[in-house]
Amino acid sequence: MKTLLSALAMVALSTAPAAGAIGFQRVAVPDSDDRPREVGIWYPSDAPASPQPLGPHRQTVAIDGAVAGHRLPLVVILHGVQGSFDNHHLTALALARAGVVVAAVNQSQDMRLVERPRHVRRLLDYLLADWPSHDRLDPARIGIFGFSLGGFTALVAIGGVPDLGRIPAYCAEYADRVCGMLRGVDTSTPAFTFGPDALAAVKVPIQLWRAANDAINPHPRAAEAIYHALPAKPDYVVVPNAGHFVFIACGADMAKGAPAICRDAADFDRPAFHQRLDAAVVAFFTAHLPTTR
Repeated sequence: MKTLLSALAMVALSTAPAAGAIGFQRVAVPDSDDRPREVGIWYPSDAPASPQPLGPHRQTVAIDGAVAGHRLPLVVILHGVQGSFDNHHLTALALARAGVVVAAVNQSQDMRLVERPRHVRRLLDYLLADWPSHDRLDPARIGIFGFSLGGFTALVAIGGVPDLGRIPAYCAEYADRVCGMLRGVDTSTPAFTFGPDALAAVKVPIQLWRAANDAINPHPRAAEAIYHALPAKPDYVVVPNAGHFVFIACGADMAKGAPAICRDAADFDRPAFHQRLDAAVVAFFTAHLPTTR
């Protein structure tokens, strides 16, 4: 399930320079369990950029370059259950190029998945008060982007109320991969923990993506269930011939180290899809997080 959610969709993006360089920082955000969360932050910058490694990827950024612009919108990116904050770096780069500050938090070290919405709150507290460039942000314009379990986390962060009591009955009926991951883990998971009224409080605009051939979050029990549970129907995009992992960036090193994540149908062009995806993400947040006056 791919969910893109505007957490505060009220009011063109910021005053950041168009098509400038992109700055990048790694920070450690304190958490109440004494395990700081690794966070990657992308943002508009005028500093000189150069190719830099990022896990199994490479990106052209200005490491620790100064932030350019004022009253910048913020988008939080949330990865899937065993992912990493760099999984969606192409989307982060596209947003930063459009004048958005993007923060992606690494949650893979914590399998207590019900804790993940709390990580989002801690991240926002840090960015809006303690990040050295917090005064460059507009706290009235915050969005959230989530992939797979990150989509579940995003829904909870904007008002969704999961019912963990739905897990046993669901998993007794559907022995899918997600249920296999739940065994013996203090956790929650997307879609089927949301009952008929669980998303009633979600009032912000949403863009929802579904991979047509997703074997991990099977249709119609994942994205489709979310679509029908939302009180206002979202923009809904079904990606033909696509598997679960197509939303993750995948270069040569990633393909070598994680071939299952990078394996697509023979006629599916992941780089071309990411150009389309990232353009749509930028357009969505541009429309719903425009400049305040």
